[in-house]
Amino acid sequence: MGDERRERLTAGDTLRLFVGAFVSELARSGLRHVCLAPGSRSTPLAMLLQHEPGIRVWTHLDERSAAFFGLGMAKMLREPVALLCTSGTAAVNFAPAVVEAFYAYVPLLVLTADRPPELRDAGANQTIDQLRLYGSHVKWSVEMPLPESSEQALRYARTIADRAAATARGGPAGPVHINFPFREPLVPTLSMAVPPTGGDHDGIAAVPPTDGGDDGIAASLESGSRGEDTNAPYVSIRQSPRRPEPAELLPLANDLAGAERGLIVCGPQDDPQFPAAVAGLAAALGSPTLADPLSQVRCGPHYNDLITDSYDAFLRDDETASALAPQIVLRFGATPVSKPLLLYMQRHADCRQILIGDGWNDPALVASDAIQADPRSFCDALLSALRTSDRQSPSSDWAARWRRTDQLSRSALLRRIEDEAAPSEPGGFVDVLDVLPDGATLFAGNSMPVRDLDTCLAGSERRIRVLANRGVSGIDGVMSTALGVGAVSEAPLVLVIGDISFYHDMNGLLAAKRHGLSATVVLLNNDGGGIFSFLPQAEESEDFEELFGTPHGLDFRPAAELYGLSYRLAESRAELRSAVEKSLAADGVQVIEVRTERRENVRLHREMWAAAADAVRAQEAPA
Repeated sequence: MGDERRERLTAGDTLRLFVGAFVSELARSGLRHVCLAPGSRSTPLAMLLQHEPGIRVWTHLDERSAAFFGLGMAKMLREPVALLCTSGTAAVNFAPAVVEAFYAYVPLLVLTADRPPELRDAGANQTIDQLRLYGSHVKWSVEMPLPESSEQALRYARTIADRAAATARGGPAGPVHINFPFREPLVPTLSMAVPPTGGDHDGIAAVPPTDGGDDGIAASLESGSRGEDTNAPYVSIRQSPRRPEPAELLPLANDLAGAERGLIVCGPQDDPQFPAAVAGLAAALGSPTLADPLSQVRCGPHYNDLITDSYDAFLRDDETASALAPQIVLRFGATPVSKPLLLYMQRHADCRQILIGDGWNDPALVASDAIQADPRSFCDALLSALRTSDRQSPSSDWAARWRRTDQLSRSALLRRIEDEAAPSEPGGFVDVLDVLPDGATLFAGNSMPVRDLDTCLAGSERRIRVLANRGVSGIDGVMSTALGVGAVSEAPLVLVIGDISFYHDMNGLLAAKRHGLSATVVLLNNDGGGIFSFLPQAEESEDFEELFGTPHGLDFRPAAELYGLSYRLAESRAELRSAVEKSLAADGVQVIEVRTERRENVRLHREMWAAAADAVRAQEAPA
């Protein structure tokens, strides 16, 4: 009987059983979204994902845009999102987003379809070496076997799905690559049920339904779980974060309590519970907290006056940076955006600097200690240890000095920006931030935008989630990432992006039209790579414009119209504010362009930094 049933399975049936087991297990493991770029070899996965309840498929016509869109979704949701493409260079186009996900700790499941082994290295069309294609830039890479219908194969498919999802989300999160070789024919039998992975059904996995109804076996093949809960994963995988005990942190608590000049540095991170935990720790220690804009610490209900936000400006001054010498520094999160902050930590390499977390974010190589623990749990445990410490913090005006310096610097920066009548890049950020509603999401492009965000985002109790692609800080895929964020969020989304980044990812704009998305895109157009104008070669190379300036002379209005988006050119600060406010209340994607000049941008920034330095120095001058 078993042999007879086995003979009745077609190639489509086998695809349905094997790939269907994998897909249904992804859904049980918590996967909710897949970003797909159409292709032929990926047909089995595409069709079965499309028909899997609980999974939404987002189709994109460009693989690179699809991958960054998925990256944005995973970043916003803080859960795995899958990517799917066909074989060949399609899979290579996923690479930039995969690399960004790896270094930014974003969970992705990268599913690539492939030719079967006999067609590899044999001149077959659209065939490349896809084994471990992304090298060391994924947490795990696995080559799936060719589909088969044995129960052992289905157990394997389910187990790999659960392991992949758990590995992607486990700390530190990151991408996982699963390569699927498929032989033709590629169309699965959608009418067949997926079998269970336990029990014995005459030694076969499933049988196709028959006109007269089968013997009850096919009807019982919906579940792949082992127990009564048919929604439970075949393999439940949990990762417990490293939670230090207060007792083991008591020596550190004593050291911190006894230090006059303690400091906390918070780099990019996205645990929503970390800001309150670190703010409570800072309050107990009386430690100034230098909060990167991507740390989620600078803004929110946890805000207190120890949170410092204008350090990027005043730490550029050698005198100020030398005078504010810490004794001990607690460092959380990824590498901060601010280069002056990194140079400040390098300047004071002789003080004790302690890294907390899973990653090793110390490009200046000045860390003296590293504690591998969940940052939020570390803060809670250290706070408990401080309560039992027998040492009292010495009296010091250290925190007050940082507070005065920060306030003077912030005021000087704002005055200089307000003195500028014409629209400017930092002024554009100030105007956007002024009208950004509570609860909004702000996405910053790389190069100049994220640096201006660092300068212009003042700390407050307003709830703003701030995101950017800072894993490897590339300018590609920024548009798609931001739109991916907006696709899975009900909060208003504002993207502030430079013109070269906008140009790099114009294909990503199609997603806004295809998927009915809403967002405000503020395009800062200085006709080139503005950040290069701050480098020495801007003054020293006669070939600067050709080699570094990257002028393009593009009119972006037709690009917006091509993709069916609203467009407006804001020629004054008042027009920009008005346009952003109207956009936030409207449906769809609105592109608001602000045109600036690169040389003027350099001048303004240097004058802003000088104004901040002068204001801070004035407080130290004798009366």
